[in-house]
Amino acid sequence: MADPTELNNSVPDEFEDRIIQTDLRSEMSRSYLEYAMSVIVGRALPDARDGLKPVHRRILYAMYELGLTSDRPYRKCARVVGEVLGKYHPHGDTAVYDALVRMAQDFSMQMPLVDGHGNFGSIDNDPPAAMRYTESRLKALTQDGLLEDIESETVEFLDNFDGSQQEPSVLPARIPQLLLNGSSGIAVGMATNIPPHNLGEIIDGLMALISNQELSDQELMKIIPGPDFPTGGQILGRSGIRETYLSGRGSVTMRGVAEIETIENKGRPDRDAIVITQLPYQTNKAALIERIAYMVNDKKLEGISDIRDESDRDGMRIVVELRRDSYPQVVLNNLFKLTPLQSNFSANMLALVDGEPITLSLLKMLHVFLDFRVETIEKRTRYLLRKAEERNHLLLGLLLALDQLDEIISLIRSAPDTSVAKKKLQEVHGLTDVQADAILQMQLRRLTALESDKIRLEHEDLLKKIEDFNDILANKNRVYEIIKSELSYIRDKYYLPRRTEILDLGSGLEDIDLIANERSVVLLTETGYFKRMPVNEFESTSRGTRGKSGTRSQGEEEVKLFISCNDHDNLLLFSDRGVVYSVPAYRVPQCSRAAKGTPVVQLLPIPREEAITSIISVASFDDDNHLLMLTNGGFIKRTSVSAFNKIRANGLISISLEDGDALRWVRLASSGDSVLIGSKNGMTIHFRINDAELRPLGRTARGVRSMNLRQGDSLVSMDVLSQELADKVADISQENELSTTNEYEGPWVLVASADGLGKRVPITQFRLQKRSGMGLRAIKFRNQDDELVGLKVLGKGEELLLVSEKGVIVRTSADQISQQSRAATGVRLQRLDLGDHLAEVVLVPPQQVEQENNDEVTGTDQSVLKDSPES
Repeated sequence: MADPTELNNSVPDEFEDRIIQTDLRSEMSRSYLEYAMSVIVGRALPDARDGLKPVHRRILYAMYELGLTSDRPYRKCARVVGEVLGKYHPHGDTAVYDALVRMAQDFSMQMPLVDGHGNFGSIDNDPPAAMRYTESRLKALTQDGLLEDIESETVEFLDNFDGSQQEPSVLPARIPQLLLNGSSGIAVGMATNIPPHNLGEIIDGLMALISNQELSDQELMKIIPGPDFPTGGQILGRSGIRETYLSGRGSVTMRGVAEIETIENKGRPDRDAIVITQLPYQTNKAALIERIAYMVNDKKLEGISDIRDESDRDGMRIVVELRRDSYPQVVLNNLFKLTPLQSNFSANMLALVDGEPITLSLLKMLHVFLDFRVETIEKRTRYLLRKAEERNHLLLGLLLALDQLDEIISLIRSAPDTSVAKKKLQEVHGLTDVQADAILQMQLRRLTALESDKIRLEHEDLLKKIEDFNDILANKNRVYEIIKSELSYIRDKYYLPRRTEILDLGSGLEDIDLIANERSVVLLTETGYFKRMPVNEFESTSRGTRGKSGTRSQGEEEVKLFISCNDHDNLLLFSDRGVVYSVPAYRVPQCSRAAKGTPVVQLLPIPREEAITSIISVASFDDDNHLLMLTNGGFIKRTSVSAFNKIRANGLISISLEDGDALRWVRLASSGDSVLIGSKNGMTIHFRINDAELRPLGRTARGVRSMNLRQGDSLVSMDVLSQELADKVADISQENELSTTNEYEGPWVLVASADGLGKRVPITQFRLQKRSGMGLRAIKFRNQDDELVGLKVLGKGEELLLVSEKGVIVRTSADQISQQSRAATGVRLQRLDLGDHLAEVVLVPPQQVEQENNDEVTGTDQSVLKDSPES
């Protein structure tokens, strides 16, 4: 190999001065940085002032030069693309045409800048027609908001790529276009993705910033609540918006708008369907439908029988038809989870400020635009001032000529040529070159009295304008007032209501803020179907009536558990194995009485070998309340509710069980309350819940013996009495415990049997005993096969929900039930079908009854407290 020194020596002398000695590493670094900055500044990133990339700016300016304003006819897009390529943008025609097309798409831009005529693509990602077929012109907003005053020396003009033309470095935007339509682009080592916003909101925010330069981010976010996407949809929560606006980076969760409707099919039963009417921003409709179809075929989406696109010129409509055995809310949740019907917008508000890429907060972005707008107004005012002064200067010469008309005419007539006349006018009358030219070019008709008056009036008007322009330049508040008036004009002319709804959610579907805290009943069937129904689904009826069906099929769906709760409560589900699971009440799908419900395994990961045996509702997990647990084997314990504040998705151990035992009942209680426990043979025991009888134990403890049972007997029910009631029982003497006089005004214990019989027994008849005793008899059975099914503590005016094994539900007033002694057999509570038995008794809380009574008095359409005839 030749020596490099020899190679250098072999270079001819005439080329030696042209060789530059440099380090390869530094040369590569410098060249790459130059290329990167060229891409960043010249192609990929928008300017923070007018919100445009160079290609968009050049397209709009070329269309403006071609005269393609909103009031002129359309011109072929090929003509526009050719103009842009030949004069300003030395790149491919595809890139220019694609940028032009996007500025005309109403599903890509919040407010399109180009008015397109022809096929400009669709939300299904259909490609636009070729540029030789489509036509375009500028939108009126583009003229008023971006190009107005471009000829008033408001912005700097630079040489184009070959120096043959001049192009604007930025457009004199009157609106924050970067926020209005957003922007996206990938440069070298950085990217931008700015969401679009509502025009009225960003103008209001800008005007608030003008009025208060110290406006805080929080105050600004009250005016500009969040992005507004052209395709509508919904935004879940405000945390992502807040993070984006404060730091310039964040993730905004978007969701399409879908509703569950009933589709009428001719000749076939009606079916439920999910109808999608709006999509998240930049979601491809055809790709979404294809994705849903693929997941249905791949068995990843269940419950869908058909999907079709019924969209037309009136709007979008995607119909997802469901199978008859599906659960619409579950299917919809899966669509949100598994398809682009819910997606994230990763915002990165990066833009060029003085040629440098900077990540901007919302407030900073408006400040940059406002500074630019102030500079633009001042430049325009200086331009107008200069033009006014030049015109006024010329008018002063004309006025001088009119005042000394005879002398000037004589001077001009005596001059041998124009140059001599011009020179004499300047020397004799002190006129400038411009004024002398104007006098020499003045027509004879300007010498009339009318024309002279016009010149004087124009001069006076110009003096006022010059004074006004000088005042604007000297007073920045005047500049701000001009900006506000221009913004008000644009807002009033182009205002559009917000399309995207912002939901105040903290964590998507699980947020409680949008859920009304209404009273409901929750039902669990023997086959594991779970559902929630409003309490007012069941009208109050007379005692002994048959009631209404609460499940879909009485023959198949026997009711296992039935409770009343608030929709904001947390439901704790306890299994026979002593494991507790948690689900918010509002997460249980609300269904009609005839609906089957939702499999509980779709809401909670409950193993097949476990069975839910008790459900309670908890409003708050504080240390004052305890959970009272009772097993089939008779073991009882109490544990603080706070121990169950954080329950894992796969459950939490609530009690330790012996082999063969199972957790059966759980109730809420406080220290000092008392517990009433009933057995199948009608025996009851009543004892205190205090440290002496039942001290608090940990979650994993087994508990202590509750009741001594005879052979063949078993526990069937448990209810808790408040400390006040327990004290009242303790104060009653032993000899008065059998009193059942009509003067007794409660409270009572409702004793109900499987045959649908029941009675109200004064609570004073159940004296307090020691734990682990035999107890007292609570009812005498008419039928030897009958058995006790429930004990409930009642107050005056309360209402009951009686639930049979086959799901028939009766709502009745407890006051209609006879007051009897412990030894009585009771009266008919519910008329039962053959083979059916009473399964559960649930109290309707007093606040719900009171609210419904108020609704009825005020004329609200509520079907409650109306007697219905017996079946």
